[in-house]
Amino acid sequence: MSNPFTVSLVCWHDGEPLLRAIREAVFIREQGVPEELEWDEFDETCRHALALSLSGEAIGCGRILPTGHIGRIAVMQPWRKQKVGTAIMEALLDEARSRKYQFVDVDAQVHAVPFYQGFGFTPQGKEFLDAGLPHIKMTLELKPR
Repeated sequence: MSNPFTVSLVCWHDGEPLLRAIREAVFIREQGVPEELEWDEFDETCRHALALSLSGEAIGCGRILPTGHIGRIAVMQPWRKQKVGTAIMEALLDEARSRKYQFVDVDAQVHAVPFYQGFGFTPQGKEFLDAGLPHIKMTLELKPR
């Protein structure tokens, strides 16, 4: 069965309104991340994964920086547990491989560690707070497919 959504890689310029809507809903409203911490200078230089329902509703996103840092993975609440986050991560990891990155990393919210471990990420170091939420750095060595 095919997914009831699509994931595309977009630049910030093309996806900004939809990317903002998802991140505002998930990070700012749901998780309480201060708005000034959510928006940064990196969005302009990232490749963004944007998940849309088949009806065109923005349902998830994520980004990869030119350094290979993956972040801002967010899925709208009604779409969780439906493999949207998995498809977003696969798109970002494929982008990293296409750029010949040898490693990628994430600052994972602690509750999401098992999600990232499913892709082969391993925790590095100790927990830390980011925007008041517990995180841990995780890394993944990329092997060509």
